[in-house]
Amino acid sequence: MAVGTRLSLQLADFGTRSLVTHALMAAGFVGAVVTGLFVEGQIGTVSMAAFINFTAGLWICQSIHSLGNAATEDEYQGVLKEILDRV
Repeated sequence: MAVGTRLSLQLADFGTRSLVTHALMAAGFVGAVVTGLFVEGQIGTVSMAAFINFTAGLWICQSIHSLGNAATEDEYQGVLKEILDRV
């Protein structure tokens, strides 16, 4: 019998984790653009910089995570291929 919930078993797949990370990066980038365009003053500038830094941090994490997965014999072909396989 498997230990863990259905969500934890799904997240064990590298492709699923990659999709989640890319979705968070997209949300962070959209937040940066929206904040930069619509929030005025110093609060808008600081918020936009925070969203950009969050997105950059996720990008670095995903890059390191992908390098670690490259050493395995996983059939991961990239996030676009994962999206096309799931649609």
